[in-house]
Amino acid sequence: MIDRDSRVIGYFAYLTRKRVVCAERQSCVIAGSSIAMKQYVEETFPDDAKDVTIKKTRFGEIVSGMKLGAAYAFDKEAYDRFYPLAVEEGIPVKPQDFSAAKEGGHRFSIVEVRGL
Repeated sequence: MIDRDSRVIGYFAYLTRKRVVCAERQSCVIAGSSIAMKQYVEETFPDDAKDVTIKKTRFGEIVSGMKLGAAYAFDKEAYDRFYPLAVEEGIPVKPQDFSAAKEGGHRFSIVEVRGL
């Protein structure tokens, strides 16, 4: 069995180490596929799209970021991977209704956990 921390949850994107692709509320975007991330970047940051680096991100990296106070914006595919592992880890997260979010014009669900 693969160690939980090494499980790939999705993809994040950055221009530089200090300029990560974010959604609302300065939350780091985690897309379920590199194609979904590329599409988001091209729609949201068309002038920078060619300069963006897209990388896999693992559960342990996300949890480490949360411990530092980071918020994450997951799409449905990525959250479906993250959620069961977070529950196993004891992280206080809830199921998300992505259909309701989509109707409201949102593609991501923002997760921010205080006091990890």
